Amino acid sequence: MRLGSGANDMKSLNPDAVDRAIDALRTFRALADANDADVHAVATSAVREAEHPDEFIERAHLEAGILVEVISGVEEARLIHLGVLGAVPVPDGSHLVIDIGGGSTEIIVGTQTVPTLLRSLKIGHVRLTDRFFPGGTVDDDSIESCRNFVRSFVAEAASVISRHQLEMVIGCSGTFETLNAIARHGSDIASASEPVTKQEIDKAVSIVCRAKTSDKRSSIKGVEPHRADTIVAGAILVQTLMERLDFSEFVVSPDALREGLVLDRLDRLDPTTNTLHHLNQIRASSVDAMAKRYGENVVHARQATDIALNLFDMTSGLHSLGSAERDVLEAGAMLHNIGRFVGHSAHHKHSYYLIRNGEQLAGFNEHERELIALVARYHRKSAPKPSHQPFDALNAHDKRVVSTLAGMLRIGIALDRTYRNVATDISVVLSAGLIDIAVGGFGMELELFAANRRKQLLENSLDCSVTIRQANNLSVPG
Repeated sequence: MRLGSGANDMKSLNPDAVDRAIDALRTFRALADANDADVHAVATSAVREAEHPDEFIERAHLEAGILVEVISGVEEARLIHLGVLGAVPVPDGSHLVIDIGGGSTEIIVGTQTVPTLLRSLKIGHVRLTDRFFPGGTVDDDSIESCRNFVRSFVAEAASVISRHQLEMVIGCSGTFETLNAIARHGSDIASASEPVTKQEIDKAVSIVCRAKTSDKRSSIKGVEPHRADTIVAGAILVQTLMERLDFSEFVVSPDALREGLVLDRLDRLDPTTNTLHHLNQIRASSVDAMAKRYGENVVHARQATDIALNLFDMTSGLHSLGSAERDVLEAGAMLHNIGRFVGHSAHHKHSYYLIRNGEQLAGFNEHERELIALVARYHRKSAPKPSHQPFDALNAHDKRVVSTLAGMLRIGIALDRTYRNVATDISVVLSAGLIDIAVGGFGMELELFAANRRKQLLENSLDCSVTIRQANNLSVPG
């Protein structure tokens, strides 16, 4: 579609490309409706860097009936990695995945199924073409200028990646597929069992650079007409990455972002299918790493989180929320206090800012990060209200989700008020208009007092009364 344009920041969305994208989305909507299927759409570099992305997103919603989610570069890299894992058998050691898009290049280092490094570089075949080869015409000077620019741009990433002992390099996207086809005289075979060598890439780059115009390049076997103007920039980028990252061959993955998105959605819709068993591990690891990075008291956070999750599980018949919302609660609870890293005063607001604007949370999309940040933001002080713009921007369902989860978190935090882990057991009985919470443990008068003072948000969100009391028939510890 080539939504973005501009040699430097790609701030503009091409009107013709936007029209084509909307038409395509209408077609997808019609196909989905005919087959009773859901639609999940994401936008990447071109939209997230545009000056007015809301115009495209609004048109997609109003004219095609599709909500488009703008994902971060790191989230894009994660989804690409998932897609590649579904197509290419990776080794036990480290592997490198490179995906070249129009506006950005995603680089992922992984070990087995776990991504250990996610990078998104603002350099792509369309961006480079607009800067060095406008109109698709090339000459020796522009080729050399492009090479020098790419070398300097990827230097820092190359330095970081060089610390890893890579056993395999995987390229995905049309640029890699096209170069593979050129090297193999027009064959469109892209097999993980047939590595493409540095010598083959050098040959392919030489072929496309000798063809000085788009018309001449479109006659090269393996070059599709719509790539004829940008393949020189893409070829130089691949060749330079091979030089700077010091790898001599790569395999081509036919799957990338699109397939990764499908696998991710399948896992979220039904985690019991175990489509990608490592997703929950990725989310949990990234939450734990972020908590530790900002000096969170992990022991207290875990205790408060476990109590809140117990409440979630034992009141499921009342709130009817699912595993996706449970993950949001767990992440928000574990990170609720990280704002203290900035300052104790109004730290709940600092927690929101750090979660919402950081990119450390792998495995969560933009919408989920917003919900996680809001749950953490409302763990203390005032309840959500219309004057709070981020909360007010949510739809009715998400407002209920945030209020319910934050209400559970407030009780979880209160029941570990003294950080002594005294609430050893919790049971819940649901009856008409009442949640009766019985808490087992000793010496927890302050915890029970605090929990009863902080129960109102949960009462309001679930439209019921909540009682929190000491469990009966406790044995005195010997």
